[in-house]
Formats: sequence, structure tokens, C-alpha cells
Amino acid sequence: MSGRDVLVQAQDLRKVYAKPTLFGTGEEFVAVQGATFDVLRGETFGLIGESGSGKTTIGRMLLRLVEPTSGFVGFDGHDVTRLTPKGMRRLRQRMQIVFQDSGSAFNPRRAVGEQVAFPMRQFDLCPAGEVRDRVVDLLEHVGLRADQADRYPHEFSGGQRQRLGIARALASEPEFLLLDEPTSALDVSVQAQILNLLQQLQEERHLTMLLITHNLALVQHMCDRAAVLHHGELVESGPVDDVFHTPQHEVTRRLLDAVLEPVAA
Repeated sequence: MSGRDVLVQAQDLRKVYAKPTLFGTGEEFVAVQGATFDVLRGETFGLIGESGSGKTTIGRMLLRLVEPTSGFVGFDGHDVTRLTPKGMRRLRQRMQIVFQDSGSAFNPRRAVGEQVAFPMRQFDLCPAGEVRDRVVDLLEHVGLRADQADRYPHEFSGGQRQRLGIARALASEPEFLLLDEPTSALDVSVQAQILNLLQQLQEERHLTMLLITHNLALVQHMCDRAAVLHHGELVESGPVDDVFHTPQHEVTRRLLDAVLEPVAA
């Protein structure tokens, strides 16, 4: 990791929700408490946690899809938490997300090619006459065919929808990809295809990635460094080899003692 600078920074991130009641809002629920970590340029950083641990909330705060209650988010020297909507719009070109079920993020009534093209038009990344060719190039790059640009989301399998989600995320030419459980809804054989694709794209496009997952085998396969979350708090972080082979926290040891989910090579 030496020589790499910090691209994404989280400092003392906190998110508190008020639980709704019949009479308005009730007691507070602390979803994230004091999360601090850096993601280095060009690495894949793993955020590990069981369901409800706060990992998805942290990811969305990094992209400001969820506003932090307190704390700091930095991206390449910018204070994300203080950016105006105009400033945030410019930054969003450089940071994108791939969801657990990318199919649900597509409009079922519009052809997928049109939706993949949207970021290109939104950020004015190429002349209008070149958009179709750029869409086709992206689809082919993620393992889909040119003629599939005119199809609708329901015509694709789960693995193909994840490829579409990756294509749309790449359409804005980002530097940072947040991967929120990108393979958990897929069969093991399809998982391997998506993982190999992501690793290939990272090398080709020099991407920085944050992988949010409950699957430790996935982190071991893909990540350079990782952090473990428990009830909204980071309890351990470091190089993946250290976290896996010399865990310092009981929560990490418990997760490692559980059966690791397989990742096909």
C-alpha cells in the first residue's frame, strides 16, 4: 500500500435515527457510531458486518445518499459533508454505486441502453451522436451484446442485471465504486463471473472500490484491507491477511469461526 494516497476518508461518522411511534418520534436508534477509516487510491477496501451492523448506512453516507448526523466525509481532498448541491453533483460523476440487486434500480418501462446512457448525458461526457456507440462499448465490455441495449430490465437474468448495473455505474467514468453486496443475490458460479469482471475493470480503469459484504470469503478474495463492523462500531481494521490470520477482536474471531461462503475461482 505504500505510495498510495487517500481517496476516501471517513472520520467519526455517526448516524442516529429516531424510532417512529404512534405519537410521533420516540427513542433514538444509533445506526453508526464513530466510524473512522480511509480508502487508498487504487485499492479494494472491505467493510464486513452482519445484517444490521450499519455497513450499508456508512456506504451511503460516503456518497451522501444519507446525511450523517455528525462526522466528516472526505473525497480527494473535498469535504463532502459541506458541499452544496451543485458541488455534490460535480463530485457524483467521480463516485458511483453498484447495488445488491441492480435490476431494482432500473426503470422497468425504459430500455436499458437508454438508462445506461443517462449519466453520459447528465454529465455531458460525450457528443450526443456518440452516446449510442459508447453505450454499446460499455455493454460489450461487461459481457453483454450490443443488441441487448434495446431490451427491458425484465428480459435479463440476475447476473446480467448486475452487469447492467456495473455498466451504468461506469458510464460516468468514476474513480470510486461502492459495491453494496454486489453478488449476494447470485448463484456461486455467477458470483465468480461478476467478481472476475470487477477485478478486471479495476485493473483496466484504475478504480478504487469499497466492498460492503457479510461474506468473509469474498473479502479475502478481493480486498487489500478491511474493517469489521459490529452494532454500528468499527471493532477492527487492517490488511486482510492480518484481519484473517491474527484477528484482535472477539467479533472478528466469531465471524471467522463461522462457515465461510465459497467463492469460485
